[in-house]
Amino acid sequence: MNEHGPARDAGKDAGLFTAVYERAEDAVVRLLRDGASPEATDEDGQSVLYLAALRDDPAIARLLLAAGADPDRLSAGADSPLCGAACGGHTEVVRALLTAGATPDLEEELGFTALTWAVQRGNTGVLVALLESGADPNRPGPTGEPPLVAAARRGSLSCVRALLDHGAHARVEALAEARRWLTVDIAAELRAGLEQTYGPGHEVTVQRVPEDGGITVVVELHTSSRAVAGNDQQTGHAEIVGLLEARAGGRP
Repeated sequence: MNEHGPARDAGKDAGLFTAVYERAEDAVVRLLRDGASPEATDEDGQSVLYLAALRDDPAIARLLLAAGADPDRLSAGADSPLCGAACGGHTEVVRALLTAGATPDLEEELGFTALTWAVQRGNTGVLVALLESGADPNRPGPTGEPPLVAAARRGSLSCVRALLDHGAHARVEALAEARRWLTVDIAAELRAGLEQTYGPGHEVTVQRVPEDGGITVVVELHTSSRAVAGNDQQTGHAEIVGLLEARAGGRP
């Protein structure tokens, strides 16, 4: 043992990844005690904390953080654990990372932040956790778009409300965006976007899923054997128009 604790062991680090994949908390504890690194990476450079964030395992994420994992360290030099958890809607992992000192507005590769992902995916619980921890409600995404406009496009009434409650700007632009989507066939728009990327000729399925007090439209492209790609969007645009008009004092 050196002055910093048990010597690192590549075999134990590999075992730690296996334990995280298997959600084996006891094994994670044992391996960390035996010298596995909480900052371990696999052959692709993915960090074990990022894996726990993607797999929505707050208990294991807390174990790794308590053992010294850096919540802001980019996995493979590109992906932040906070962004991975935010994109997946893993609110408890997000809260664990923020409690451990994760930077709410940390940018990962291509300029994405956790708030950008939360708004784009309509993950309100994550968005609220970020805003309560000091994330900037007006920090633009990588395309320069304000979060409130992105939330209006997404059709997430609860995300729009959370951003407004934390002082989000660009209300006029967000109102125009929400009104525009009142005239759009959402399923057709999602299908067109997918086919532009993946080509025409796929089988297409459309589902309408109750979610967040409304309906989320889910469109997927399929081959005969597997799903090729999918996208989804919420449908709260009429309610968002009403909310934004009310916050503007009733002015159209």
